[in-house]
Amino acid sequence: MKIETERLILREINENDINDMYEYSKEPNVGPNAGWEPHNSIEETKKIAKDIFINKEGVFGIILKENNKMIGSVGIIEDPKRENDNVKMIGYAMSEKYWNKGIMTEAVKEIIKYGFNDLKLELISAYCYPYNKSSKRVLQKNGFQYEGTLKQAEKTYDGRILDNECYSLLK
Repeated sequence: MKIETERLILREINENDINDMYEYSKEPNVGPNAGWEPHNSIEETKKIAKDIFINKEGVFGIILKENNKMIGSVGIIEDPKRENDNVKMIGYAMSEKYWNKGIMTEAVKEIIKYGFNDLKLELISAYCYPYNKSSKRVLQKNGFQYEGTLKQAEKTYDGRILDNECYSLLK
């Protein structure tokens, strides 16, 4: 499946995307804002891509049309906190070089349409760390409502225990 916007192509991730994925996954602030350690090698990225991203339904690479480069990923996947077949969780990560340019807001807008129209979801959830103001802004611009804070919700790669701010969007 391929989704196009004015600036972006959202499409399935394949093995040809590994170098671009490694490029943003090794950046010092990308992974920690999503709960994972920056990648240390291209081999690590290859393994993670095969396990999590490649040939996975609802997971898309974010391709910038102007340079045909994959600059991030966005996905709509099972929500482990909600046992409801009509609910999925949205998640995303993107190269720091493209933060605060409205790109992720644009990508998330299209994934919401995909979730409600194609997957027939009733609710889309999202979670972010309280300090991740950019992620909160993406969610708010796309109409997500703050539900509350799940205290001590997640143990990160470096052993920290962090809260999750919970957001949702009803159809």
